[in-house]
Amino acid sequence: MITAYKHVFARIEKKYLITRDQLGALLPVLNEHMHGDKYGLSTVSSMYFDTPDMRIIRASIEATRRGYKEKLRLRCYGTPKADTPAFVELKKKYLGTVYKRRFEMPYEEALAFLTGRAKAPDTQMGREVAYVLNFYPGIRPTIDIFCDRLALFGNDDEELRVTFDSAPRYRMTDLDLRNGSEGRSLLEDDLCIMEIKSPGAMPLWLVELLDANRIYPQKFSKYAAAFNIELKERLGR
Repeated sequence: MITAYKHVFARIEKKYLITRDQLGALLPVLNEHMHGDKYGLSTVSSMYFDTPDMRIIRASIEATRRGYKEKLRLRCYGTPKADTPAFVELKKKYLGTVYKRRFEMPYEEALAFLTGRAKAPDTQMGREVAYVLNFYPGIRPTIDIFCDRLALFGNDDEELRVTFDSAPRYRMTDLDLRNGSEGRSLLEDDLCIMEIKSPGAMPLWLVELLDANRIYPQKFSKYAAAFNIELKERLGR
């Protein structure tokens, strides 16, 4: 089954750090209720944008006090070429609900727009992203993050989505997704990131599955994790 991709989202997202053994226990049950997306197991490549003083990610890390955070990124699947479809994504989170808006452009055109070398698309979403670019002085590509993702959609409700991200890695140099997906590891090899995305409450079968395997929510941001690694090293801790 091929799943169509939406471009405007408002949903609840919860993350979990799980072991390979836990993943093996979950998949048989998940496969009874869900199906894979059109990409199958694929590399997700994301370029995040921030200011020279890392204003956006700093605000995101401190968001527990304010309840609001946002991110701007360019995302594609696999290693792109100039004409590969890519998603410009503006992601905001407020009081536990994620609001994401995105639109598709060829990779090279999207990068030109986001780095100030081309005009914004004449659309509502294009104008929203252009506003963010103007709001943050000096915003530019800051970090590339990669992971190998398995994504599942609910058979009865395709708004229910479960993703598994393994081998998350990052780099803060050579910031062009066309140059491959090599990077520094963010997690131990035995761990992966599970994320459950739903428009509301999880179905009972999924709640019971998590409870049976003693899996509980845990906050984890790849961007924040990379930022903290770099910050600690620069401070010599």
